Amino acid sequence: MKIAVEKKLKYPRAIPFIISNEFCERFNYYGMRTVLVLYLTRKLDFDDDTATVLYHTFTTLVYFMCVIGAIIADSWLGKFRTILYLSIVYTIGSGCIALGAIPTWDLNARAMTIAGLLLIAFGSGGIKPCVAAFGGEQFKLPEQAKYLALFFSMFYFAVNSGSFVSTMVTPILREDVKCFDDDDCFPLAFGVPGLLMVVSIIIFIIGKPLYKISAPSGNMFVKVSKCIWTAIRTRSKEKSINPREHWLDYSEKRWGRQLVDETRILLNVLRLYIPLPVFWALFDQQGSRWTFQATRMDGDLGFWTIKPDQMQVINPLLILVFIPLYEVAFYPLLSMIGIRRPLQKLTLGGIFAGVAFVISTIVEIQLESTYAVIPEAGEGQLRIFNGMNCDYRVQTTIPEHTSFLLKRMSMFEEKYLSVNGKVSYTFTLSSSDPGPDCSLQLEGTFELEEEKQLSYFINKRNNVLDALRYEDDTDKSSKGYPIYRVLGNTATNRTVVFRDIDNSKPFDRHTNGSFVYDLVESYPSDYEISVDGELALTYTMRLGGVYAFIVTDVESNRRIVEPIIVTEPNSINMLWLIPQYVVMTLGEVMYSITGLEFSFTQAPESMKSVLQGCWQLTVAVGNLIVVIVAEAKIFDAQKWEFVLFAGLMFIDMGLFSILAWRYKEIPLKKREWAR
Repeated sequence: MKIAVEKKLKYPRAIPFIISNEFCERFNYYGMRTVLVLYLTRKLDFDDDTATVLYHTFTTLVYFMCVIGAIIADSWLGKFRTILYLSIVYTIGSGCIALGAIPTWDLNARAMTIAGLLLIAFGSGGIKPCVAAFGGEQFKLPEQAKYLALFFSMFYFAVNSGSFVSTMVTPILREDVKCFDDDDCFPLAFGVPGLLMVVSIIIFIIGKPLYKISAPSGNMFVKVSKCIWTAIRTRSKEKSINPREHWLDYSEKRWGRQLVDETRILLNVLRLYIPLPVFWALFDQQGSRWTFQATRMDGDLGFWTIKPDQMQVINPLLILVFIPLYEVAFYPLLSMIGIRRPLQKLTLGGIFAGVAFVISTIVEIQLESTYAVIPEAGEGQLRIFNGMNCDYRVQTTIPEHTSFLLKRMSMFEEKYLSVNGKVSYTFTLSSSDPGPDCSLQLEGTFELEEEKQLSYFINKRNNVLDALRYEDDTDKSSKGYPIYRVLGNTATNRTVVFRDIDNSKPFDRHTNGSFVYDLVESYPSDYEISVDGELALTYTMRLGGVYAFIVTDVESNRRIVEPIIVTEPNSINMLWLIPQYVVMTLGEVMYSITGLEFSFTQAPESMKSVLQGCWQLTVAVGNLIVVIVAEAKIFDAQKWEFVLFAGLMFIDMGLFSILAWRYKEIPLKKREWAR
């Protein structure tokens, strides 16, 4: 008999398969999501707002599908078959995105991506409420209650480990690997997580002989919905002739006293959930707005360069650190100042999220000084690039610039000229430098237009000095990459080749052979610049910089290349994002884990899965809030959107505090019958 008891209490052998399955699935989900917004902007050419909308719409669908997955599992397929079938759907979706990212296959990448995201949302969201519950069913309670607690700790560790590893790896696969003649490799960044999803299915199937598989038992979501609907309909008919103490009592005749009481308890807790989505609206912007913020910063640490999407790795890493720290240190300290109840901790977690967005606002204000100045209404910009190997004295009718020195191979710029419609300024260029080319003079007109950046390139054509006019664009790349153009002041078209020293593969990216070449986005790196096969310059192009390279013929049949920084590269280091990630993660651990615990302890036994599903829905609604704000495009500057979310979070927590103060915790004795 003693041996039989020991066997009964042995840790279930099925658990390692479930934990491994969860690690692989979370690797796939977070790995794909980490690089998603950069793929949408850099490869599919969506702007930041549209990419943000797509990202949060996808996340919204994932968490809405949690309810659908729970209904499918509990009502028809059971948890095992739901996990298996929807994992296959999930894998197909991952494959669609990876295959669509292969440029040589000539697939409709946008259509493949949208289809893939829809399939992943259905698959990932559908299995989310099932996997942990399926693992819990492998234990016999109450005998294995301690083992069950260990399982949930391991499960949460697997979730964050998968997130941590994939968030580190996929940006490396995206940026450091070159494939299909591109400077990056998004197909691999999506393909490896997709492969892990295949592995997760294989692991899950291998463990089948060890699983305890329960038949569908009927879904409480459906029962609760029917109970509420019956109460509403019956009350509208019988309110005057059959008054009841509570409006849900009108459904007692059909659904019984127990379900009515359970539903009443559920709705009392759900009232507290009303303000909760705002937290998730802030939290999930780590993968969208905060990632875009990182693209406008410098990741160079000297010994290693941080990639913008790798900043997201801070969150799962800190979670693994903070969870034990909260139990050992943070919660005891909070208890000393009177913060002990779960609802107090939830409130403080939300306040932390608001503080994190205050910090992100401060960072954004600092970043604004590094952005290009774009002319607004009533303004115009003028730039003059001197492609000659001579210094020129410029006489103009431009206000405050009637006379200035334009040095050889340099740039003059005025970012704030008053221009209404169109305006013209006369100019004269002359040089006292020796040499036949420097004896050339030029008279002409600078013609400017409102809200436009117009540039003039001083060069020599057929032994005549000329000022070539073109419309410029000095804004930073939305992808975060450096941008450059070549200005050619040569007797004939020269072959200008940029060789990425790290890649060792030369390339000529210029799309025309004129004096003013088209703008080109390039990879941040060290470059060897050769003209007609001869090395002329070695130069480093950094993230966010806008450059002009003047190529000029000089004596002795030589060409020189002079770099000009038109817009300064990113100068604020990405490490300045760490404080906002730290504060947000402090809030998440307190908010998420406490919220799940509170929902579990306050719900009747039969309603626990329903309340967990409703908790997931708060994440969906939170992401929907971001979609609405991004789509509305209320603000021109990102800092004001951050201010909006920070203020909304503080107001929201004020409302939550009132609801929490009025909430009466359900005494344990009233929940005994539900156990």
